[in-house]
Amino acid sequence: MHEPSRTHLVLIPSYNTGERLFSTVAAARAQWSPVWVVIDGSTDGTGERLQALAATDPGLRVFVLPTNKGKGAAVLHGLRQARAQGFTHALTMDSDGQHPADLIPSFMARSQARPEAMVLGKPVFDASAPLLRVRGRRISNGWTELETLFAGIGDSLYGFRVYPVAPLIAVMQGQPWMRRFDFDTEAVVRLAWRGVKPINIDAPVKYLSAEEGGVSHFNYVRDNALLTWMHTRLMLEFGLRLPLLISRRLRKAPPFQP
Repeated sequence: MHEPSRTHLVLIPSYNTGERLFSTVAAARAQWSPVWVVIDGSTDGTGERLQALAATDPGLRVFVLPTNKGKGAAVLHGLRQARAQGFTHALTMDSDGQHPADLIPSFMARSQARPEAMVLGKPVFDASAPLLRVRGRRISNGWTELETLFAGIGDSLYGFRVYPVAPLIAVMQGQPWMRRFDFDTEAVVRLAWRGVKPINIDAPVKYLSAEEGGVSHFNYVRDNALLTWMHTRLMLEFGLRLPLLISRRLRKAPPFQP
């Protein structure tokens, strides 16, 4: 078993992921300790079963929220608990098996070497990736690059990443957004605005079919409308921040430092 880290933890939000959650948690625990799971109002019984597993595994902790609040809200709950216990960084990963648990140690090592930065997974897609979603994320990534004045965010939507806890809590508490599907993108934009440098690492992503136990709560119309509204808000705020961002870029100040 791995020696528990006192600074870095794995944080997995989950909503009705079913059996896939247990293989995801097992894969994460094989690579790191501690692993925390936030059950976001699931009704599939996974919360109770995972709590039973945690009772015999000191490296696993489970939080069960009574109602579904969204991915961002679940992550925020975990971050607040992490800060209260002295953790400084959290690696977030999806509960559905899409993210590569075997890369957890290398992402954590990079974060430990550069604690002021956020370590972002840059997805490498295989043939299982839906073409429409791959093309759609290019649009979101383009807007994100503009909103951060090309700070170097490799991918704005891939949720396998290590965040510094305190800055992320600060940006989330400062406004009411970032609680659902808009969390991943808005988090990296606002952290870059705060001077948190992005570091990108290639990471494979696999889209699992229903037969393989894959679970997706993505709604093409609803969630793309949410992203459109999010980028509209961010662009308006970007206009106000532009002089400061230009000044930082010219001075190579965070997040534009080497």
